[in-house]
Amino acid sequence: MRLLVLFLCFIILNYGSVLAQSGYFEDAYRFSKPAPAGSARILGVGGTQWSLGGDVSNLSGNPAGLGFFRNSEASLSLGYDLWSADATYLDQTKTYSTSDLSLPNLSYVGSNPKGPLEKGAFKGGAWGFSIQRIANFSNEFGYYSDKLGNSSIIDFYLGDASGVSERQIENRGLTGLAYQTYQINPIVVDVNGKPITNPNTYDSFVLGVPFQDENITQEGSASQINFGYGANFNHKLFIGGSLGIRSLEFSSIKKYNEEFTNEPLINSSLVENLYINGTGVNLNLGLIYKPIDYVNLGFVLQTPTFFALNEEYEANLTATYDDYFFAPENKTLGTENAASDLFLSTYGLRTPFKIGGGATIFLGKHGFISADVDWLDYSVARINSSDFNEGPDNQVIQELYTSTVNYRLGGEAKIERFRIRAGYGYVGDPYLNSSLDQGTQLLSGGLGIKFDSFNLDFSLVNQKFNSLYRSYKALDKNGLNYGPLTEIKNSITSAVVTVGFNF
Repeated sequence: MRLLVLFLCFIILNYGSVLAQSGYFEDAYRFSKPAPAGSARILGVGGTQWSLGGDVSNLSGNPAGLGFFRNSEASLSLGYDLWSADATYLDQTKTYSTSDLSLPNLSYVGSNPKGPLEKGAFKGGAWGFSIQRIANFSNEFGYYSDKLGNSSIIDFYLGDASGVSERQIENRGLTGLAYQTYQINPIVVDVNGKPITNPNTYDSFVLGVPFQDENITQEGSASQINFGYGANFNHKLFIGGSLGIRSLEFSSIKKYNEEFTNEPLINSSLVENLYINGTGVNLNLGLIYKPIDYVNLGFVLQTPTFFALNEEYEANLTATYDDYFFAPENKTLGTENAASDLFLSTYGLRTPFKIGGGATIFLGKHGFISADVDWLDYSVARINSSDFNEGPDNQVIQELYTSTVNYRLGGEAKIERFRIRAGYGYVGDPYLNSSLDQGTQLLSGGLGIKFDSFNLDFSLVNQKFNSLYRSYKALDKNGLNYGPLTEIKNSITSAVVTVGFNF
């Protein structure tokens, strides 16, 4: 089970922050946040697809759009992501950059339309399947400062150890590792000099504040296999549904370091390794209605994804002393190491459901303008497990997150065989009380060329969003955290090329 090194009280006091090796509540947002996905055509118009039909992206978007297909289509997309992060700590900024090649979409749609002379409201439909990447977790960030910090992680260890008996302290997660490496030590005599049996208060012979740095490397992605069908009724009403089988992998390596001057402790280094993988299932239902020929109205209901997840977690801590003589144990301290066991656990995650709607206006044969809006409530996500008590995480989810309204606007201009596209989108801030707007802004553009049996599309999408990161908690007398706070400005640029064949 993951070591829950940060308490619920800290979370409530610090809405909106990403916390170092925190509880499972983070997964509720990490694995639920919408991200641009689909073919280059859909990405080029800002991701709008609730009322657009006839695109392979309908399999994971609005499956009613499959009913628009009059020909079968096979499609392949190739993608490249560049993620940059500017992290600022103590007014010093460090820039990180990661890149990733991917296969965002592989799809097939088989169309079975009825002939123009066949009677009945049902005009046929299309079925399809796709493999689509829906999230990229690979990035790197952190901070480095040549200024002394305002606290030390030892302050966290001391606060976390308070009230924990020495007989139990070694099992206290990261604080237990700090005890084993002598960064915190029990107070073994009272104010009268009498020995304390099984002490539960601690202090440290390291009194100063250090230079600090940390590096976090994350890797992984989420993909979904979709199976869907869309039906056409009188070329006016289109109804569809799809089943999604989602898989994900996520890994994180955190390296936190402190360096002291004029203290018995020269430096300390904490390394945490986390790996999560699993599968989930969801259902997607939608309809598109054409009140008049040049207007589409769309509606989508996406059920929660029900995940079954596995995780592995381990940590190790190294403290290097300047040959400090520790009198209580008659020991000279040099390089002291401690490592946790490898913790294995399984847990379930239910992500929020989503309701969306959209409208598309066609400008004759010259193109279209399309808009989407959707709503989801991150506070209804839930964790469940028989390996640990999920109650505190679910309480944090309810109190930390809120609902968001997300919207997208895009358009396409047609010039003979050529297509020019542009779009804008916004994903709302999921935190109920955040000191920083952590919503995501999206700008996109694209080009395409279409022939009778072949189409080639290209899109370029840029996402920008801010985030906060705290390495640990250190509370003052008023209960406010003065631990290191890093502000991160993220920018993700994605290029996608889609090749489609009609037959």
